[in-house]
Amino acid sequence: MINQAEVDRLYDCEVIDEHGERIGSVKQVWLDDRDGRPMWASVHTGLFGLKESFVPIQDATMGNGVVTVPVDKQQVKDAPRIDVSDQHMSDRQQDELYEYYGLIPSHRSGDHDRLPNRGRAETKPMPSAGHTSGLSRGEMRGGGMPGETRPEGRGTVRGETAAAGETTTGKRARHEARSGDSVTRYEEELDVGTRDVEAGRVRLVKHTVTEQRDVTVPVTHEEVRVVREPADGAPTDRAFMVEEAEVEVTLHRQEPVVEKKAKAVEKVRLEKEAVTEQEHVRGEVRKEQVDVERDGKTERRDS
Repeated sequence: MINQAEVDRLYDCEVIDEHGERIGSVKQVWLDDRDGRPMWASVHTGLFGLKESFVPIQDATMGNGVVTVPVDKQQVKDAPRIDVSDQHMSDRQQDELYEYYGLIPSHRSGDHDRLPNRGRAETKPMPSAGHTSGLSRGEMRGGGMPGETRPEGRGTVRGETAAAGETTTGKRARHEARSGDSVTRYEEELDVGTRDVEAGRVRLVKHTVTEQRDVTVPVTHEEVRVVREPADGAPTDRAFMVEEAEVEVTLHRQEPVVEKKAKAVEKVRLEKEAVTEQEHVRGEVRKEQVDVERDGKTERRDS
């Protein structure tokens, strides 16, 4: 938020929107007479800077010669044209701008007074409390009391004091006379939406587990048995000889052989599905109420 000490530097700044896009340069600034806060600025826009649009600066920030406003560039370019040739911004004009930008004024500030052109000196009448006065760059640096005539480039900063002898009731009546027979009431609405945030992370991790497997395998082995068969007893010419003899037989057997091989057994993947739940959200909203004062008594008109 721009404070009073920074007001005199507004004319040295370029205005950019909430996305960082350049809108234009400041031409006029409109202050609130109650506290001296900058409320609105007129900015040169368009191809050659020939169009002048109003942009809210009550919630703007300033730094490094740049004023950042919480609105969109196109929204500023399409803002309604306000005729403030009489150097006063009326309640109706304020309401039109507040409604267009979707803003809720923190208080009813009354008429707004424009800052004169830079370096211009003039004698300004003392404005009543609740006005927003506008001053040029030279006037903002000049200081002084309301109603004083200053040399070239200097002047009054703002008028905050009501005329002598004027009561609160008188000021309110004069304010209502300027405002007409109606006021615009604002209230906030609770706009609830959703946004995606990271709730957690899930990963698939493979690791090796060793298990014992018991498998029964049939095996075969060879055994020897003696088979005796009678000879046929036929005569032979070979002389009978007694000698030793030896016969060797090779036996075989089977033994288990273990081999391991890998094969794909299944595929595992992660799938996401949206599950809708009901969640209650609570918030505070503000609204304006209109009171009617009659013969010193206040009547509440609930909305």
